[in-house]
Amino acid sequence: MKQPEITSSLFSRLRVVLVETSRPGNIGAVARAMKTMGFADLVLVNPRHEGMLQHEEAVAFASGAQDLLASARIVCTIGEALEGINYAAAVSARLREFSPPVHTPRAVAEHAATSADLHVALVLGNERFGLPNDIVERCNVLINIPANPDYSSLNLAQAAQVLVYECRMAALAASDAPAAPTDVGFHGEAASLAQIDGMYAHLEQALVAVGFLDANNPRKLMPRIKRLFARTQLETEEVNILRGIARQIMARCNKQN
Repeated sequence: MKQPEITSSLFSRLRVVLVETSRPGNIGAVARAMKTMGFADLVLVNPRHEGMLQHEEAVAFASGAQDLLASARIVCTIGEALEGINYAAAVSARLREFSPPVHTPRAVAEHAATSADLHVALVLGNERFGLPNDIVERCNVLINIPANPDYSSLNLAQAAQVLVYECRMAALAASDAPAAPTDVGFHGEAASLAQIDGMYAHLEQALVAVGFLDANNPRKLMPRIKRLFARTQLETEEVNILRGIARQIMARCNKQN
């Protein structure tokens, strides 16, 4: 067997293997799920019909991931599909009497992401029959998605989406990369405690001016307002906006008086 090249990121070490898939649409949907999560290595074992990667349904369901369909490989045996793999995870809703250890998608993803020497395959079976026992038994683990026990049936592409999502989250965590973009939107400087205290004083004056707060009988209004803003992680610009509002309120009240 070809020895795997050791690389660090799970994005370059993970392969999705589809065994005897019947529906071209599912192949396209799996390609789409993979691309949205950053994975690209797709292998088909004995798909039920010829030309499934080029089928119009596969192309339609891929919805922008046609490059994954174009680069996907078709092989005749599971042995070929697992060439270069040293950690194979069978995916099945049906537990077997004789099977490898059963783990959740998250547990498998975290183990794979933090073990740089593992080249990983997620092996999914036919839509109607799943994976045969002989394929499950040659895998290192069996992944069982902890779905609703009263209705645990997942479409092939839905199952693949769950798996590659967990793998993406684990890979990002292992590399200390953010799970979501951090450069989207405005991110200002956090307001200092002194700035926030000044804002509270200014706001209290404005509330007194409009008669919303009785300075002689304040009760718990200001502590509740402080509690409200404490949950927002105010930025300097936001404090300035609130103080500007308070200033305008007081200016209007002074004109009326």
